[in-house]
Parts: sequence; structure tokens; C-alpha cells
Amino acid sequence: MKQIYGVMAEFEHSEQIIEATRRVYEAGYRSMDVYTPFPMHEIFHELHEHRTWVSPITMVGGLTGLVGGFMLQTWTTVIDYPLNIGGRPLFSWPSFIPITFECMVLLAAFSALIGMIALNGLPQPYHPVFNVPGFERSSQDRFFLCVESTDPKFDAAETARFLGSLGAQRVVEVEA
Repeated sequence: MKQIYGVMAEFEHSEQIIEATRRVYEAGYRSMDVYTPFPMHEIFHELHEHRTWVSPITMVGGLTGLVGGFMLQTWTTVIDYPLNIGGRPLFSWPSFIPITFECMVLLAAFSALIGMIALNGLPQPYHPVFNVPGFERSSQDRFFLCVESTDPKFDAAETARFLGSLGAQRVVEVEA
């Protein structure tokens, strides 16, 4: 018996994919993905995917850079290599602000990039949907909706029939 990854429907217009995504979600399917040739913010609304972990990861990275940069400068100028130049105080925190800011921005940017790559599961040289005939048009002019077999409500025949009733040009099973 062949393993299937899910059932995929192909649509020709952006309005169709938005309506189909809304109807599939209303029907109770939750484990699905949409492939479009350009970003569509309406799709995220219809999929009810508003939570992302990239912002908290970026915040932690920025705060780490902030504290780390400030502590590094404090340690080097006050403890490790104190220089009394012109009677100025060793701990002159206003002079630490530019480097502290730059360390914060640097670590926030790196953590955002690494967090985004990790959360997106990249690099991903292979995915089962790549084998669907015509899927290469998802980066040109076609819209695809795939209901995954991991969904609790998934039944291959029933899901394919339901997706076909939404006005899909074509519905295919995606082999795992």
C-alpha cells in the first residue's frame, strides 16, 4: 500500500484559493498548506496562522547583544585593563552606548535570520509536493492547496471530492 502525503488541489485564480482555503478551514481541516506565486496576506488570515516565534527569538538575541556588549566594555575598561586618562572615571557608561547599540543590532539580526531559517525547516532540498505534475507553476501563475494526511479529519477519497467541489482545476494525491 502506498503512503500518501496528502491531497492537492490546483486553482487558477487568487480569489479561488482564498475562498477554498476559507471553506477548507471551515470544514474542519487544520493540517494544510497553500502554495502561491506571490505573497498573499489573506491566506494567513484564512489559515488562522498569526503566531510566529521569530519576534521573540529576535528580542532575545537583541537583549543578549545589549547585555553582552555592555558587560564586555565594562569588564575590559574597569576590571581587565583600566586606564586612567586625564582623571576620567573608569566606568564612563555614556561612552559605551554606541558599541552596545551595535552589538544589540548585530545579535538581533543574526538571531532573526537563524531563527527564520530554522523555523521554516530550511534547507529543504526535497518535499513530496515537488513530485506533483505541474507544481512548478506554483512559482509562476497557479495556486495550490494541499491538505496533509496528518490531519485528523483526513480521508483521501472524501478530501479529494471536497476539494474538487470547491472549483479546483485538478485534484491529485501526493505520494509521501
